[in-house]
Amino acid sequence: MVKEEAKSLPMELSEKGGVENNGFVQNEAFDKETDTSSQEEMPKTCIVDVDSAATEEPALKPYAGMPKEVLLKFSSQARYRVTREILFWLIIAAAVILVCATIAIIALSPKCLDWWQASPIYQIYPRSFKDSNMDGNGDLKGIQEKLDHITYLNIKTIWITSFCKSPLKDLGYGAEDFYDIDPMFGSMSDFENLLAAIHDRGLKVIMDLIPNHTSDKHRWFQLSRNRTGKYTDYYVWQDCAQAAGSVTPPNNWVSVFGNSSWQFDDVRKQCYFHQFGKEQPDLNFRNLAVQQEIHDIIKFWLGKGIDGFSFSAVKFLLEATHLRDEPQVNRTQNPVTITAYSQLYHDYTTTQVGMHDIIRSFRQTINQFSSEPGRYRFMGSDDDEKEDIEATMMYYGTSFIQEADFPFNFNLINMKNLSGNSIFEAVNLWMKNMPAGKWPNWAVGSPNAARISSRIGKEYVNVINMLLLTLPGTPVTYYGEEIGMENIASENVSEECINSDPVVTFPAKSPMQWDGKVNAGFTEGNSSWLPVNSDYQSVNVEIQMTWSNSTLNLYRELTLLRNNELPIHRGWMCYIWNDSNVFVYVRELDGLDRVFMMVLNFGQASTIDLKAIVPSLPSEAVIRLSTNFSNAGKAVNTKLIKTEMGEGLVLEYKTAKPVHTMEAFQGNCFVAEKACYSSAFNLLYVNC
Repeated sequence: MVKEEAKSLPMELSEKGGVENNGFVQNEAFDKETDTSSQEEMPKTCIVDVDSAATEEPALKPYAGMPKEVLLKFSSQARYRVTREILFWLIIAAAVILVCATIAIIALSPKCLDWWQASPIYQIYPRSFKDSNMDGNGDLKGIQEKLDHITYLNIKTIWITSFCKSPLKDLGYGAEDFYDIDPMFGSMSDFENLLAAIHDRGLKVIMDLIPNHTSDKHRWFQLSRNRTGKYTDYYVWQDCAQAAGSVTPPNNWVSVFGNSSWQFDDVRKQCYFHQFGKEQPDLNFRNLAVQQEIHDIIKFWLGKGIDGFSFSAVKFLLEATHLRDEPQVNRTQNPVTITAYSQLYHDYTTTQVGMHDIIRSFRQTINQFSSEPGRYRFMGSDDDEKEDIEATMMYYGTSFIQEADFPFNFNLINMKNLSGNSIFEAVNLWMKNMPAGKWPNWAVGSPNAARISSRIGKEYVNVINMLLLTLPGTPVTYYGEEIGMENIASENVSEECINSDPVVTFPAKSPMQWDGKVNAGFTEGNSSWLPVNSDYQSVNVEIQMTWSNSTLNLYRELTLLRNNELPIHRGWMCYIWNDSNVFVYVRELDGLDRVFMMVLNFGQASTIDLKAIVPSLPSEAVIRLSTNFSNAGKAVNTKLIKTEMGEGLVLEYKTAKPVHTMEAFQGNCFVAEKACYSSAFNLLYVNC
């Protein structure tokens, strides 16, 4: 209904002259038109009745894609605000729990094994490994050609013995130049290429460094003998008494190679001291300038990218300044007849006060290069104290002062006879004397010892390798032991070679046997620097790769077992039994019910009842690995375990009561890097 006036809400509508709103844009034509018409005729208005209820806005509800203005109308409502706050605090709590859990896992997790602990070390004598240029001498390029062999063995650390420039006379153990590569082995460029290839494969490499002495051809010695500047006292010089054309040394000190350790020099007219050959004069480490020279050498090679060092002959670094005669072993012997090193106690020429301080300073220099994650630099000391195990353990350092990561362990090489008991004694001697928290290591071969096959018999090669790779710690394998190489006959070594090696260790340095071709694949030249062993056609890498029961394949299986099984990798070791024939021990880990038991025969055929020794043993165990591959996977009765001469078994069984928790075996169990396994979270932790 339309009325001229109404009580309801009015709304004015134009009866004519309706104009479109163009967004408030001014239009001159529009202004003029409206201005004129307004004067002529005023529009009439009408009143429209509108219901007030119809003008109320409908109730809004949340919807997808709503704008900010609409969203804000709902966000302040209690039901939405409370939900939001609950979610916020739940997220905060979850983040706190996650951070705390991460911190707890880190705090409770054991230290990860470093690269020098996780892998066996493969020691290479470079002159005998592989010849790349047909001159009959192994070289750095030859090592690079054969890196696939290292990875095939499941090994990740290579130890290359001395390759610095040196006269052939001392076989590289007295450097002529610490900063250069001997031309026999190649060039510095060859070394850098080898190092890059090693690192590209994820491998590590350590090198020998012999700081005690140099070659008499070294520039330092030539300057010292002429009393030139600071080099005058770089070596140990003493006046010698001369009478009737003969020289009387300052004292009775004897060289490791025999005869007096003093050599008269015609240029300086004094005697210089040498612990080894007369071509290897000892440096004077009481001179701080000499110590700094060695630190600079360390920095040079670490800067090149070397991952660590084996320091050799370090117990000879210092000599007593009083120059007294060393005591005789046999006091009744005529002093004039003393010519052998073994005839004296070397109280004044080895392990002098201050020697360990020098080695620790080497460690500090090495540590400067260990700050990068994953680039820890290793330090080993290659000194064999033989009878003095406490002196050997000193090279580990203390709980406060770091020294070597480990001194190389030659107990298994130094055994005078082979039996289950002697193996136990060699292992136990190291483990019970090793400082708490330190890491053991084991070597069964070296360039200066007869090969396993020649030292104890080829029938024991496999069981020795089984021992080496299942003991706790880092195993060290000398090249060729993975295929059971033997010494070459001494009569086959040329006179020239014998004269250049006073200790005559060439039989263990024969060329690596790669295949059955001429010269065993070591060189394509007409001859090799040492003759290849006559058994190379049956004892070589190529042929053993095809034999399922070969020494090489057993070695590979053992390295795989060591790498993949936590109890062998870093678990407890407990001695179970030893007698004249067998040595038995277990490897186990807290939290794992799976145990590995090694039954190793180093004597004659034997039968043993292990159930009687460890009553909690299950009645049967499975042979995980055997020196006879055909036995793998078979079950054995733990009351009646038979082994033949030189046979080794790795048995696997499950138990809820590991040996290291039994009171009867408490004194027989050792662990280096303790860890416990959680099956619920599939991780290792410390507090068991």
